[in-house]
Amino acid sequence: MVQAIPHASELNSPTRRYCLTTTGLERLADLERVTPEELLATRPVSARWRRALLERLDALAVIYRTAATFPHAQRGLEFRWYRSGAVDAGIILPGGRTLAVVRMGNAADRTAFAKRLWRLSQETRPDAVLLLAPGQVRLRQVSRMLDSLPLLGFLAQEGDAARAESEARIWQTPASQVPMNLAEVLEYVPTGGALPETGPVRREAVPAYLRLDLADDESVPPHLLPVLLKRTEKRVLDLLHDWPWLTTPHLEQFLRVNPTRVSQVSARLKSLGLVAPVKAQGTQLLALSERGLAVLARRDRSALGASRQRWSAAPVNAGAPLEWRNVHGSRSRQLLRHLDHTQSVHWFLGALSEQSRSCGCELPQLDPPRRATRFFRRDGRLHSVRPDAFGVLQRDGTEQPFFLEWERRAVRPVTMAGRIAPYLRYYSGSHPLDDHGVIPRVLVVFDDDLAASHFLRVAAREMRKTGVRVPLWVSHRAALERLGPLGAAWLRPGSFHPESAF
Repeated sequence: MVQAIPHASELNSPTRRYCLTTTGLERLADLERVTPEELLATRPVSARWRRALLERLDALAVIYRTAATFPHAQRGLEFRWYRSGAVDAGIILPGGRTLAVVRMGNAADRTAFAKRLWRLSQETRPDAVLLLAPGQVRLRQVSRMLDSLPLLGFLAQEGDAARAESEARIWQTPASQVPMNLAEVLEYVPTGGALPETGPVRREAVPAYLRLDLADDESVPPHLLPVLLKRTEKRVLDLLHDWPWLTTPHLEQFLRVNPTRVSQVSARLKSLGLVAPVKAQGTQLLALSERGLAVLARRDRSALGASRQRWSAAPVNAGAPLEWRNVHGSRSRQLLRHLDHTQSVHWFLGALSEQSRSCGCELPQLDPPRRATRFFRRDGRLHSVRPDAFGVLQRDGTEQPFFLEWERRAVRPVTMAGRIAPYLRYYSGSHPLDDHGVIPRVLVVFDDDLAASHFLRVAAREMRKTGVRVPLWVSHRAALERLGPLGAAWLRPGSFHPESAF
């Protein structure tokens, strides 16, 4: 009557998940005194529903875990899934109060997600919204989005929700960062709201038995990939989405595994058609295929067309050599055009990941440029800092965030002044503290020590002129290759003795 399928993700331990078979559906219909057709029309058990839920299985696991931690007094709740619209799932409590669950996935675009929340505020509004975000920085971004909307919202990091027990204090509101558990959250939820409609009833098909004994090739149905992929394989897909054009050695450093393991994982992902090996500028690189982009887009409910337009590594002309002009995705094209710069950033982050492991540190967060960008208002105008990466280093229980800038073009004083200007505006107010809770360091790396020395003098002059202090650390590639990113390879403005930046 039921079928068990294996499942694991980066946030969820390997387990088995269950779904009804055809026999189980018939038995359930008999118990509820309805026809199988009525059951298919009113429950998420049809073939169409099964495909949609399997595609989002990693997200479903976290949402189910959240629902499972509700207080015992609220366990008789009603659960409702959504195939489309602003809401991922809806929860109706025994007294009739309604909660919407909205998840921001790792591959989700910030602007598109803001529009999702806005649509929810314009629809039939639930009594409250539970929002899940993939990290602390994005949690703060979602908090600001929610603060401007007429919605009562409670936020938590997705990783915390995946591991939380019933009494875990992981939830907060936009107005207060004092953590609460779900029992305390429910005390603030009013009555009178309603969940959005699920759409018109349509004729649904009976789902077939899931065959998991499939060959590792591109014939595997896309909706079964979240079931068949292992945790490390899903981790590789996320890494290649964040950092396109990775080399195998850099991937080894990011994953912190040996070359044999990387070779095994890469080979399986290639055979499934999710990763494409390419050669560009004489270098062997890895990139997500169109199929790989689709898997992540469907998991995180992001627009597949927009994802392909930005991140596709597919050639425009399959018969021509792969170079930046022949790449379909606009942002992938830009990264390939400046491949030396792209690989320098990958090298630094890979070296930092490798050295942090040997020093007993952790890197809980590494964000690519699109998530590292910070927008802020100053003097009535919108400004931004656009670093090459953002990360958080954790050592002895203390977290230290940092921005990374790898400079190759700032060789003249006027250009160097232009590079430090956005950070002078950003650090002139409370924006860094508002965004991160602590003041992030700004790490600037040059290819040679002469440019690094010139930049230090220019930065010191600009900080004196504006009266703004930027926590700036400058280094060059040769020093980092010799001492590592965690070594005494950094200089600060006004200092002549190399120090560690962390």
